[in-house]
Amino acid sequence: MAVIVAFVLNAGLSFGLGLLLAMLLGPADFGRFALATAGAIVLNTLLLEWLRLSATRFYSDRVRLDAPWIRHSLDRAYGLIGLALMAAAAVALAVGYREGPDGRAAMLAGTMVAAVGNGVFDYHAALARARFDGRLYLGLMAAKNVLAFVGMAGAAWLLVHPAWVLAAAGIGPILSVLMLYGPLRDPASSPVGARIRTTWRQFLAYGLPLIAATAVYQLLPFLNRGVIAAHGGFAEAGYFALAADVAGRSITTLGTALDLLLFQFAVRAEEQHGRAAAEAQVARNAAVVVALLMPCAVGFWAVLPAIQGLVVPEAYRGPFGFYAGLLLPGLFCLAIMFYALNPVFQIRRRTLPVIAAAGAGLAVNGVGLLVLPGLAGPAGVPLAQTAGLCTGCAWLGWRALTGPDRLRLPWGTLAGAAAASLAMGAALAPLRHLEPARALALQLPIGIALYGGLVWIFDIAGLRRMVEGALRRAPAVPAE
Repeated sequence: MAVIVAFVLNAGLSFGLGLLLAMLLGPADFGRFALATAGAIVLNTLLLEWLRLSATRFYSDRVRLDAPWIRHSLDRAYGLIGLALMAAAAVALAVGYREGPDGRAAMLAGTMVAAVGNGVFDYHAALARARFDGRLYLGLMAAKNVLAFVGMAGAAWLLVHPAWVLAAAGIGPILSVLMLYGPLRDPASSPVGARIRTTWRQFLAYGLPLIAATAVYQLLPFLNRGVIAAHGGFAEAGYFALAADVAGRSITTLGTALDLLLFQFAVRAEEQHGRAAAEAQVARNAAVVVALLMPCAVGFWAVLPAIQGLVVPEAYRGPFGFYAGLLLPGLFCLAIMFYALNPVFQIRRRTLPVIAAAGAGLAVNGVGLLVLPGLAGPAGVPLAQTAGLCTGCAWLGWRALTGPDRLRLPWGTLAGAAAASLAMGAALAPLRHLEPARALALQLPIGIALYGGLVWIFDIAGLRRMVEGALRRAPAVPAE
């Protein structure tokens, strides 16, 4: 429950913060900030993500006590890479001091600080999840979101420059980890140097294919934003970035929350019952992911005009709805890859297929950038991104669901989720053209009631049984 509360907190504050920064910075500076943020995410992925993935896969409460070198190896690697990045940021800041705040070096320094801060936070959040310590995870998320909101919004308001906002985006997460470092620590033990080096090799063999694929998928928006900025200016890149960020968070935030819970269940199943039990859990997890993300995607499409009219800053209206609608199918496919298909290969520790899928997606995106803008105008770039992400999803799905080791999914459940989502979309579609406030007031309860009712009646993905089990396990509250 604490993880779900943390998800709701993070989703709400992240959504509000993105809109607030877009308003305070304006389209051009928000475009610069979005481009640098995409760069920080790629940098974090390339240098630190293999360690976070290894923490998720190899660290647990049992490992915490019986194999302390796992945590020592993670801590030492994070320390070395983090110090190197901060030193590089200091050099860039010194160069930027001579150029002034509008120079590229200042933006580069802020990008590096943001990469380090978010990488350190993601690592410690992964440790809390691996220990199934929901209270600690909730505390981390709450501290990080409050500090990020205050710091980034304050920097955008007082200093009105994206480099300072980037720096605040990195400092806030680091402070949140320091605030809760006591409960995050493991029992004292003596590290063994040779064992740490062996463990690093294990982490690299497991994590490098995953981060290579993730870096490719993060390179797509970075590349596409750069193409838009080159052709239409930073303001147009800002329009594209806000649409991509809001649409992406509408899906991937829930997917991340599900992954936080579900993948650890698969790891625990493998520890306790073996590989077959872990793969069965992964199949159940995939059904739950699809059953919850599909209505999110359909629901976001339905409420998109209302969101644009109510909460999107006026300077972004029009381009926001145009870009978000075209990006949505690809962002849904990206979420399915990350949270339903990638865990298949993670639990098997055979992660090379995800690189092939990412390469196929990048190739299609690249061809689309060469062809589609000339044919479709401004729609060409989001169409190229969507085509690339759909191709990657199809490739990875084919690898996971065919062959002698194929994952056996509950196809009836997936068909039920698709039918319920289509029914919800058909019911909400006529309301898209109403006045925004009225449309949203009608769409949200109707959509939740319709999809939730179908899930409850037909027990799609076993969600009704999960809810009933959680209610039975909940402690009774004594009457006063």
